[in-house]
Amino acid sequence: MNTQSIPRLLIAATGSGVGKTTVTIALIGALRARGMRVAAFKCGPDYLDPTYHRRAAGAASHNLDGWMMDRDSVLATFARAAASADVAVIEGMMGLFDGAAPTSDEGSSAEIAKWLAAPVLLAVDASGMARTVAAVAHGFAHFDPHLKLAGLICNRVGGRGHLDLLRAASAEVPVLGGFPDEGRFAFPERHLGLLSADDKSVAQPLFDAWAQLAERWLDLDAILAIARSAPVLAVPQTAERWPRSGAAGPRCRIGIASDDAFHFYYEDNLRRLEAAGAELVHFAPTRETRLPEVDGLYFGGGYPEALAAELSGNGAMIEAVRSFARSGGPIYAECGGLMYLSEGIRTPDGRSWPMVGLIAGAAVMSERLQALGYVEVETRAESILGPGGLRMRGHQFRYSTLTPAPERMERVYAVRPRWGEAFVEGYRTGNVLASYVHIHWASNPKAAQGFVNSCAAWRARNRRPTPG
Repeated sequence: MNTQSIPRLLIAATGSGVGKTTVTIALIGALRARGMRVAAFKCGPDYLDPTYHRRAAGAASHNLDGWMMDRDSVLATFARAAASADVAVIEGMMGLFDGAAPTSDEGSSAEIAKWLAAPVLLAVDASGMARTVAAVAHGFAHFDPHLKLAGLICNRVGGRGHLDLLRAASAEVPVLGGFPDEGRFAFPERHLGLLSADDKSVAQPLFDAWAQLAERWLDLDAILAIARSAPVLAVPQTAERWPRSGAAGPRCRIGIASDDAFHFYYEDNLRRLEAAGAELVHFAPTRETRLPEVDGLYFGGGYPEALAAELSGNGAMIEAVRSFARSGGPIYAECGGLMYLSEGIRTPDGRSWPMVGLIAGAAVMSERLQALGYVEVETRAESILGPGGLRMRGHQFRYSTLTPAPERMERVYAVRPRWGEAFVEGYRTGNVLASYVHIHWASNPKAAQGFVNSCAAWRARNRRPTPG
């Protein structure tokens, strides 16, 4: 093990909807305004909050998940991403102790805080609250004696006087500031939560406004002192940089679908593809009419239903993907990517939009959530991810269902949810593999290596020169 000294803290909350994302963004922005380099992280299987972190921090945010990643993977990812930062800010998920199990801290923000020895700041909805804040602080401070609750941030306060009252009430755990209810600066939302924080959807003045509010309403000096009090952290020896397999140059090129329709990727997964020898090339299925010169395609999740007209209308790209599949090119797709590769997408208004048609059935959108939660996957046969028997962990969060269910297609995945009945999925045709499950490859790095191997093998079969 090596050691790393990095100031750090984790922003948690009493529950969802308290405002921890806003607190995190505001704090990151204020620290950057002071000239600091901030490394941002998100606990749990979340794709949207990290896009806000990226805008606020000016650098990619990494997911840390105690159930999909083991302890060493979390420590290694944290160490790599925070190595050149002045401070690391980790946003929790749901409530501080909420996770994969109701009777342990498995998969929770508390677990991540303990693994990283990170002091915790607790966001509290203080609207209509006075002395009760002391009871909340006491309960969270003593529920787990191995966790360091270092301070409170009180959201939706009525003003300076209310904040002073809360400070006086909470003598055991200091109140380090708070925010008034600023509806005019609220971030826009959609059915999957917050909108992705691209320049078109979320204006920069919103980020600037919250950074300025943090400077005025938070005790930034005290918060920095807490972050700097975090002890030296022991991290795996491989954590200093991503290991690169094989020769110095890339073995293949993988096209990453990246636009308003497809942008749900764990940063860790992309780095693992590069470490395995892939050069990543981003392309936009909604706008571009040709595929880049690549040896594999990766379609992540996103909002294909919101861009259904653009995707369906781009016949040149649809035909290019079909042609790549016919040639035997490896294609891996998750959730939104599966929807794009299906026969079509039926939007909630009842309209049907033809898509690529590699996967039988149409993705029918619903107003209600169709699947949510952690799952464990075991491959039942060889695939572009490697041999049968690979065990991986992932997550589902979807509003669509393939209709009719493509029962006659080969299904490579045996899926076991944390709660509920097991089922088979992972639709394969040729070198195409598509699923509703978002896999985190830290749960089995052999899968990322296997995908790169499949892409490199396809390149070799087609006698294409090594890229680079």
